[in-house]
Amino acid sequence: MYRFLLTPRWWGINIFVVLAVPFCIFMGSWQLGRFEDRVQDHNTATTQAETARHEAARPLEELLPVDKATVGKQTTVSGRYGEQLLVPDRELDDRPGYYVLTLLRTDSGRALPVVRGWLPGSPDPAKAPAPPAGEVTVTGALQASETPGDNGVTARSGWPEGQTGAISAASLLNLVPYDVYDAWVTLNEGDSGMRAVPVSAPQNTGLDLKAFQNLGYTAEWFAFVGFVVFMWFRLLRREVELARDEELGLVPAVGEDAERDGEPSPTGV
Repeated sequence: MYRFLLTPRWWGINIFVVLAVPFCIFMGSWQLGRFEDRVQDHNTATTQAETARHEAARPLEELLPVDKATVGKQTTVSGRYGEQLLVPDRELDDRPGYYVLTLLRTDSGRALPVVRGWLPGSPDPAKAPAPPAGEVTVTGALQASETPGDNGVTARSGWPEGQTGAISAASLLNLVPYDVYDAWVTLNEGDSGMRAVPVSAPQNTGLDLKAFQNLGYTAEWFAFVGFVVFMWFRLLRREVELARDEELGLVPAVGEDAERDGEPSPTGV
């Protein structure tokens, strides 16, 4: 009854199942591992942000370039404030608003983007407090440059004059006539009555859409394993029932069907 398993057709089906099942299990396990890594990175980044706030501030040059180990660390920088820009579409406590971003020009000739605070509503240069004049020393949490489209940063372009969608050297170089650090700082205390902007987790370390995509792909791969096994048993059951019906004479054999239609059977009898 099970001799059909030795036919070329079933050899192909069996080889496909033997290869597909472990491959799907491997891919599902890999996607699950990616999700677990993102959860671990998120927990590590959260813990690091909490502990870094209580650490002594260090000079900016000691913390560059920004990576997962230095993001959120306290830094202190001196210079003079220059151009001021507004960063729209930034929520705080589920309220729409915008950041007030001011470039701090340092003795190195480069400028450090400093988020002095957050204001509610639509961007309005008249409401944004002017930066302090003269030499200033700021202390805040070091942040990595933003990438449009990640961590809620808008990928929209064509902002009005005096606005930018992302805080990054690539975006700001087109708006100011001097070099910009590939990093930025959010003040620990909001300037001029503005609310301080909380420290952001490094990109690709939060429980964002990509993390839950990994979890969704995990479910899909394991579901495909079940589908492959289900279809194999369904085909096997169908073949067994057909073979049993042929033995009992309930259905004509393949050769008998061909003779009934006036055609020679596959065996030539």
